[in-house]
Amino acid sequence: MTYDAPPPGWDPQSQGQQPGYYQQPGYNPGYQPPLPGYYPPGYYGAPAPDHPQAVVVLILGVMSLVFCQLLGPVAWIMGGKARREIAESNGAIGGSGMVTAGWICGIVATAVILLAILFVVFAIIVGAVGSSQ
Repeated sequence: MTYDAPPPGWDPQSQGQQPGYYQQPGYNPGYQPPLPGYYPPGYYGAPAPDHPQAVVVLILGVMSLVFCQLLGPVAWIMGGKARREIAESNGAIGGSGMVTAGWICGIVATAVILLAILFVVFAIIVGAVGSSQ
């Protein structure tokens, strides 16, 4: 199909094109690509790098629940320090989800080991009182 005459009301001078040229919808001849490093509105760029100890805190927290509750206080202390550093960075450091998960696992493991210690002490006291009678 050829176009011999432009459609009514079409001015080739205002469009900058020759008669009979089909313009694709959305084509903009004056478009310039954005500068490097420019992000359009709604695009926030690359995510912040994770805290260097985020994975360590998460692993210690999970291991303190599963294998050795003695790692619980270590995960709790390291997680608290890492959470503070992430909060003070104002978004420059990420990984708060992993750190928080490890921190909570450390708190739970510490509570479990304290309950176990209290149970053992209580059993020793009950055993000592029961055997003395």
